[in-house]
Amino acid sequence: MLNRTFICSALIVLFHLVGLYGFLSPDLNQLFIMLVPFHLLLMLVLMIICTDDRSRNIYLFAFLIYTAGFLIEVIGVNTGLIFGQYTYGGALGIKLWETPLIIGVNWLILVYCTGVFLEQFKIRSRFFFSILGGLILLSLDFLIEPVAMRFDYWSWEDSLIPVQNYIAWFVFAAVLLWIFSLMEFKKENKAAIVLLFAQFAFFWILNKWTF
Repeated sequence: MLNRTFICSALIVLFHLVGLYGFLSPDLNQLFIMLVPFHLLLMLVLMIICTDDRSRNIYLFAFLIYTAGFLIEVIGVNTGLIFGQYTYGGALGIKLWETPLIIGVNWLILVYCTGVFLEQFKIRSRFFFSILGGLILLSLDFLIEPVAMRFDYWSWEDSLIPVQNYIAWFVFAAVLLWIFSLMEFKKENKAAIVLLFAQFAFFWILNKWTF
């Protein structure tokens, strides 16, 4: 009998493969761009299904990371003081204060998956854990940024990605991973590791095939 981890992992791979096909097909990419928020919500649901933890702490963690991720983007997009001057396009769906509501879900998924992956290595130092997590998400951001501009996730002033963005992304990601390391909840979820690697592969392939 297939277990839920296998099923969720298979669905993660399948939906990313289908997404690649859609994004790389000129006749379909506008449709698939519109589906991005629903894809992120589906990935969140799969993460929930694949964890056995239903404690107060994991819900508090999710609330904190979502809220922090959303608010940092609200401040960033409305002031330009954190990541630089950028604006969100239509790909990420409904906005509040010029910021897509789904962006907090994106931060939550990225931080959770990265944290679960790093937990496999039994790193004792929270500082080292956070720095490594920040570096992992920074490397993913290098892959995301060109794709984000190409497919209307967001755009940068003069189409130039500022160094400030990468510094802020690293620092903020490290802070969120530090919160992950502090909080006590079950941090085992093999599907989350599959999702992390699927995201790396997805954006790497899009970079190679669309530029």
